[in-house]
Amino acid sequence: MAGKRFYVHSTFWPALLGAVLLLAAFPLPTSWFGWLGPVAPNVDTSLPPEEPLTATPRPGVLSSKPPQKVLPVEEPSAAGSWPLPGPWYVSLAHLAWLAPVPWLVLVRRRQLAGPRPYLALWTVGFFYWLVQLHWLTLPYWATSLGWLALSWYLAFYLPVFVGLTRTAVHRFRIPVLLAAPVIWTGLELARGHLLTGFTMASLGHTQYRWLALIQVCDLVGAYGLGFVMIFVSACLAQMLPVAEPSADPMAESSSGPPAKDRPEIYLLTDRPSAARWTLWPILPAAAMLAGVLWYGHWRLGQERTVLSDGVGLQEGSSDESTLVGSRQVRIALVQGSIDTQIKDDPKKQTMIMEQYVRLSQEAVQRFGRVDLLVWPETMFRIPWVTMEEPMAVPEDWPGRPEQFRRYVEDSIQWGRRQVKELACSLGVPLLLGIDGIHFAPDGVQFFNTALFVDPQGNLLDRYDKMHPVLFGEYVPLAKRIRFLQKLTPLGVGLTEGQRAVAAPVGLARLLVSPTICYESVLPHVVRRPILMLRQEGKEPELMVNLTNDGWFYGSIELDLHLICAVFRAVEFRKPWVIAANTGFSAWIDGSGRIRRLGPRRATGVVLAEPTPDGRRSLYLDWGDWFAGLCLIGTLVVAGAELIHKAIRRCQLWRSGRLSNPASGASARPHSSPSAPD
Repeated sequence: MAGKRFYVHSTFWPALLGAVLLLAAFPLPTSWFGWLGPVAPNVDTSLPPEEPLTATPRPGVLSSKPPQKVLPVEEPSAAGSWPLPGPWYVSLAHLAWLAPVPWLVLVRRRQLAGPRPYLALWTVGFFYWLVQLHWLTLPYWATSLGWLALSWYLAFYLPVFVGLTRTAVHRFRIPVLLAAPVIWTGLELARGHLLTGFTMASLGHTQYRWLALIQVCDLVGAYGLGFVMIFVSACLAQMLPVAEPSADPMAESSSGPPAKDRPEIYLLTDRPSAARWTLWPILPAAAMLAGVLWYGHWRLGQERTVLSDGVGLQEGSSDESTLVGSRQVRIALVQGSIDTQIKDDPKKQTMIMEQYVRLSQEAVQRFGRVDLLVWPETMFRIPWVTMEEPMAVPEDWPGRPEQFRRYVEDSIQWGRRQVKELACSLGVPLLLGIDGIHFAPDGVQFFNTALFVDPQGNLLDRYDKMHPVLFGEYVPLAKRIRFLQKLTPLGVGLTEGQRAVAAPVGLARLLVSPTICYESVLPHVVRRPILMLRQEGKEPELMVNLTNDGWFYGSIELDLHLICAVFRAVEFRKPWVIAANTGFSAWIDGSGRIRRLGPRRATGVVLAEPTPDGRRSLYLDWGDWFAGLCLIGTLVVAGAELIHKAIRRCQLWRSGRLSNPASGASARPHSSPSAPD
């Protein structure tokens, strides 16, 4: 009884239980939980028997250190890969279905226990995000401030979710099975857009291994998968009996028996159904899950019949990658492993270039035909400089204007010569992550750039990152307020690109479009350039992500980032390939399978052999229509509650029970955290 009293008379502990379960469902720090093996929800957890690297390497992945061993993989289509995700059915990721249940039990209660229950919920959310985002402290000291600020902001979503859902359930009598998933989904969509957006560690991301389940994302996105999970969790919470803390004045009177002898009283008489277990919620939960899984298996079955240009599988072949008349391309994803620091060390820049050149040479020699060789974000350390007349001379330039012009012209020639020498030495088309610098009439601009280069070293096209990271790549107003440039190592920060790019690759002329770094985290940021290119008649058939995750020293950030790409592949039915410094470089097909995977914080080259996915994505066509409706519903509930409270305060003020409607000072001596009245 003491444990039950402790749980019922607390808001903090049920909320903390849900947060701990959700943390366990996401990728776990490998240094602490590596012993869990495939049970861990991490990306690289399946560990088949080791096989030594022979003189003739297996196709798919090569190691830059021949004495090391290559781990073969379970699927023939991914032979020679590093460890892939373990089976979905043995992962701790299933705890994510249970994690919201304690929060939804709090929603069902008539009262929230404790003097400040919403502060308790915020505190749980704050500590949850501190743990989940601990890797933000790794790049340099200033990012620790961002870690605290982002955790502080994200912590508000849990109390807002509980509060709005309680309003919908208790004031407007909306069933918790409907109110909870709608409000959760609406808030996740808001989180994906506010303050430039952040969707890492969304609830649905825990299920990235369950292929049949995540196929629904091509209808409603990853936000919609969160709706499904909260709906099932609400059904589970609806099954549980809900005990309330006693509010009976007789139980609190001094004339009763001593507290230690007084029986515990729970108020359930006004809601008899809440006092006992109920089984009927199993039916809607099972129906929802069955419908989503049926759709998923149906869409997975279309892989064999809906392939671009009428491409089909050979009869009798069990390998979906064995295609007849395939428009397949071979892309080498070069993964160096050099941790990134904010300081500019010339020796380290040289080491980076030497490592990537060596890996590229080995890839070309050992893989044979390569249609495109990809370097990660900014790993080509010689900047790509451009200029526009009349060029402004920086105020801090120590020499004469003509010396500055000569310096810029020399920099332009030097960068182009280095790119040309690399392309000619390798003899293959390149996609290079590089720093872009543009000297314009209004000053210097910096870009995060990807260059398409042909085997002769000629520039084919250029993509500049269109969605820089707030406080990671730019500081608001820093370009206009000079002293802000001196407070951070970012200076003026990056200038955002204005155009999407798609370049044909290989004999198949497969249209390939690049994204850079965290652009793959936000679905609307990926959807926008795809639609821009569709309007130009150049809709991409393959997406490439160039990223430098060397800032995070092999932490779970690598897992969270890669999982975002899994969902982007399903949402838009576009195969994804990733070239990542320190990992994870990967090839992901249009169904979200991680076909081949590079190592964590080690060097290697992944050979991706993607083909177009001919299935249509309604999510690409319609966008966040479903989550948008949920957000509208969430705003309606919030607006109705605000209007109700305003009207209530005016009524109390007119009746003399409230001294001032603006101050909110009420004549009532105590305001309990009860359900809305």
